Amino acid sequence: MTKPLALGAGAEFDRLRAVFATLGARAGALGDDCALVRLGKTTLAASIDASLEGVHFRTEWLSYYEIGWRATAGALSDLAADAARPIGVLVSLGIPGTERRGDTAAGIMEGVGAAVQSVGGKVLGGDLIRSDRYLVDVCVLGTVERPVERRGARAGDLIWVTGRLGASARALAEFQAGREPEPALRARFARPEPRIRAGRWLARRGARAMIDVSDGLAADAGHLAAASRVRIDIDLERIPSHPGIAPREAAGSGEEYELLVALPASFGERAARAFSRACGGLPLTCIGRCVRGAAEVRLLERGSRVAPVAGYDHFLRS
Repeated sequence: MTKPLALGAGAEFDRLRAVFATLGARAGALGDDCALVRLGKTTLAASIDASLEGVHFRTEWLSYYEIGWRATAGALSDLAADAARPIGVLVSLGIPGTERRGDTAAGIMEGVGAAVQSVGGKVLGGDLIRSDRYLVDVCVLGTVERPVERRGARAGDLIWVTGRLGASARALAEFQAGREPEPALRARFARPEPRIRAGRWLARRGARAMIDVSDGLAADAGHLAAASRVRIDIDLERIPSHPGIAPREAAGSGEEYELLVALPASFGERAARAFSRACGGLPLTCIGRCVRGAAEVRLLERGSRVAPVAGYDHFLRS
């Protein structure tokens, strides 16, 4: 029997562990970024991601187009983490009953369509309901020849991350303080880019395990460590961060949608430069290593262990 993958720590994931236990034999390999269903010589990758007003966005912060793009990019990022090629999306859209015009739904779906078109997919269908708050629930579908799951990292592998981190959390803090973030920060929050090309390139170059950075680098590294049953040591000072953002802040920034990947030790800086050339200048930075030991994440600063960084947890927020 295929068992659900082990998850890292957190109140949200305690609830998921309880769900997995309740499902028992009715559950497959739950816990990865995508559900993976073998279909002949290929594999169907599917994931679903809900974006709710007041939790993931506010209409006073973003345009309806941006709300649709952001929700879709977050769901597509799960396909990137399994190295899948997108087919398209299904969208359940909730619109408040007080909204009498049709342009809000159209605006959100315009953003959805633009996001999925940017990675070669299409809007395949969905549902429209009246709701108390805006809701964008996106189901993504893709195919993959060799999925890269969260499990698979081995002692001796190196840990790499794409892009630069921290901008999303800083933009959120600015919004919450009633200020408009600077354009570069706002763009990272409102229009994240699902790293589809990056995920597929890394899979072809021997990626052993991969996850997208949605709850925060440190928290998501915990899921990779738990699923792969290895310890992951991360060098705080090596974390690539957005200008003006300290590495520790960057390590806790959620909804970045970059990729955290375990690669063999033979993958080095020369390969990282080839990655950047192939992926439009996107950087790839080695930030740590997998070692034998308890399945946990240790943050190190110049070789000394420092306090862990909390990621986003729905059930630890009011």
